[in-house]
Amino acid sequence: MWSWVLHRITGVAIFFFLFAHVIDTAMVRVSPEAYNQAVEAYKNPVVGLMEVGLVGAVLFHAFNGIRIVLVDFWDKGPRYQRQMTYGVVGLWVVLFVPFVVRHLSNVFGG
Repeated sequence: MWSWVLHRITGVAIFFFLFAHVIDTAMVRVSPEAYNQAVEAYKNPVVGLMEVGLVGAVLFHAFNGIRIVLVDFWDKGPRYQRQMTYGVVGLWVVLFVPFVVRHLSNVFGG
């Protein structure tokens, strides 16, 4: 059940990020100066931490989506649902932790 809840939350978060991303990227056509100001405003530690959350959400949403497809369309999927959930979490940790270390070292100047 928690993977279902997290899948919905990460999906909504990704949607709102994409909406904001389209809006701020569209500013380059209207006013390149406003676009440059927006990009400069993103270069701060708060946004850096939000990027960590975004990458975590995208990774989990993608891996869990593959698990959902396997459960739905693979005849043995329901039998291995628990193991696949552990696989999603394990793969997420293996890819997310190194990203966090590298990204935060860049954000905080390490």
